[in-house]
Amino acid sequence: MSSRKTAHHQKGKREKNANIIARKRESRSIQASEQNCLEIVLKCDTSGCAEAIISSLKSITYPEVRIDIISSGVGSINKSDIFMAETGSRLIIGFNVGLMPHVDDLASEHNVEIRLYEVIYRLIEDIESIAASFIPQEYSEQIIGTAKVVALFKSSRKGIILGCEVNKGKLALQKSFRIVGAMGPMYVGMIESLHIENDAVREATRGQQVGLKIRDFNKVHIGDLVESYQTTTKQNVKTWHPQGKIFYP
Repeated sequence: MSSRKTAHHQKGKREKNANIIARKRESRSIQASEQNCLEIVLKCDTSGCAEAIISSLKSITYPEVRIDIISSGVGSINKSDIFMAETGSRLIIGFNVGLMPHVDDLASEHNVEIRLYEVIYRLIEDIESIAASFIPQEYSEQIIGTAKVVALFKSSRKGIILGCEVNKGKLALQKSFRIVGAMGPMYVGMIESLHIENDAVREATRGQQVGLKIRDFNKVHIGDLVESYQTTTKQNVKTWHPQGKIFYP
């Protein structure tokens, strides 16, 4: 084969590999838009270890985070692994493997973190901790008050009025509430109006009977529970970022 044909062949091969990587990156980008993703390059001393680690990592389940092994192989961590990690989360995990020459310099240059392990359970614990830091928000719910439905009244407009007796906390305007029947929650809404007898009130406390109007729902029964609650959201600051260093956890 002539030098010109050889050069043309090598160029075509490089372009083909670049296209493959680009398609993988695009595919992962689409998936990651729906879910936070920790993308890892894995290198192990044997294929059996690689299979065991991948299986263990798949057992880490968070609804908000997906762990994706974008490349796995056997042998020392090399330059190609650095470039592959750069298309993902810039994280390389090595198990009982070393580094090829100058890989540490390349990792620093491309901000790729390499973590080297000799014990599988430590590897799994660390990846689980890193994945947990990707969870964007934590939600907590606080029950403000509960009441029992003791009467039902037809409203002049579409909807009904629940006669409720507050037995814990309070019911207050502009707070979320749900109706809980024998089979569980069946209606969720916002408290838009409260009346004690003929008077509009902003809240009703324990021991008071209050009328609570709801719209477009008529499957409430006497004895059902009304729960008023508020949800708070805590933004989770991601604690892990690639540092472009070699770690021996």
